[in-house]
Amino acid sequence: MHKTYIPQGVCSKQIDFDIEEGKIHNLSFIGGCNGNLKGIAALVENQDINTVKEKLKDIKCGFKNTSCPAQLAAALEELKND
Repeated sequence: MHKTYIPQGVCSKQIDFDIEEGKIHNLSFIGGCNGNLKGIAALVENQDINTVKEKLKDIKCGFKNTSCPAQLAAALEELKND
């Protein structure tokens, strides 16, 4: 299943990823801190969505109440409602 998520309150403008058998694949961010977001994508490739969600959900960026990783967690949480 392919998923596109529009993050809120961060520099990235879009998060795209695939879910296969409960694992994340092909994660990419549009906008944001390119190197850091490529690193996150590499680290979460083929990882369980629940594990990733729990690890990333509370990460903050500077003085913001969220971050690109936390927005990925929000996208994964949204999967429950799809």
